[in-house]
Amino acid sequence: MEITFLGTGTSMGVPIAGGFAPEGLSNDPRNIRSRCSAWVRHNGISILIDAGPEFRIQSIKNKIRTVDHVLITHEHMDHVAGLEDLRAYNYEQKDGIPVYGTSSCIKSIRSRFEYMFGPDKYPGSTTLTLKEIQGPLHFDDLLITPLPVTHGKLNMLGYRLNDFCYLTDVKSIPESTKKLIRGAKMVVLSGLRWEPDHPTHLTIPQAVQLLEELEAEHGLLIHMNSYVNHEESNARLPEHIKLAFDQQVVRLD
Repeated sequence: MEITFLGTGTSMGVPIAGGFAPEGLSNDPRNIRSRCSAWVRHNGISILIDAGPEFRIQSIKNKIRTVDHVLITHEHMDHVAGLEDLRAYNYEQKDGIPVYGTSSCIKSIRSRFEYMFGPDKYPGSTTLTLKEIQGPLHFDDLLITPLPVTHGKLNMLGYRLNDFCYLTDVKSIPESTKKLIRGAKMVVLSGLRWEPDHPTHLTIPQAVQLLEELEAEHGLLIHMNSYVNHEESNARLPEHIKLAFDQQVVRLD
C-alpha cells in the first residue's frame, strides 16, 4: 500500500488567505499546507480520502490519473469542495465515481451540489454515485472499515484500510472505535496546534496521548494550523510520532 498526503492543513490552509495570520514560520516547504486529503493505492486500486478545495492542484502535482473510490470523512467544505474537480475523471474513465460517507454527509453533498444530481442534472457536470457506508467495504484484498469519531457535535468517520488508519478533524474517539484501530501499523490523526484547547479539535499533545493509548506503531499528525512549525514540532515529538507534510509518500507492506 502506498499513501500520499495531498494536504495536511486546517480548513483555512497554511498560510491563510490574505496572509493575515502572523505565522512567523520558516521557509521550510513542509510548513505550506493545503487542505487535508490523502490518496491511497493498493494493488491497482486508487482511493481518495476527502476532496478539498485544492484537489485540482493536488492531483496535478501528484499525477493522480485514476480515482476508483472516494471516502468522505465529513461534509465540511474543506473536505468536499473538490468533488467538482472529479468531472475530468468522469470524462477519462467514462463512468461515475462511487462516493462513500455517513447519511448526513451524503445528504449534505446532494444539497450543496444539487446541480449534479436528479432529473435536472446539469449537462457535463460531475457524475457521482453517493453511497451511505454502513459497514466494512471489500475490494479484492483491501478491507475498509469505517471508524466513527466525533468532531465537536458532529458525528463523522475515519477509515481503516487494512493496516492504515486515517482520522482527521477529531475531538474524541469512542472506546468501540479504539478497538477497531488497535493493531494498525500506521495511525494518522489530526492535531490542530500545541495549545490552547479547542472545542472541536484535538491539540497536538492530546493527539499524541491518544496515539500512545492506541499503541500505534507509527503515528503521523495532520490538520495543523498556521502556528505549527514542522521542524521545531518534530523535535518535540516522540520518535514514532511525527508531523506529516504535503506530498509526503509512505508505504506499508
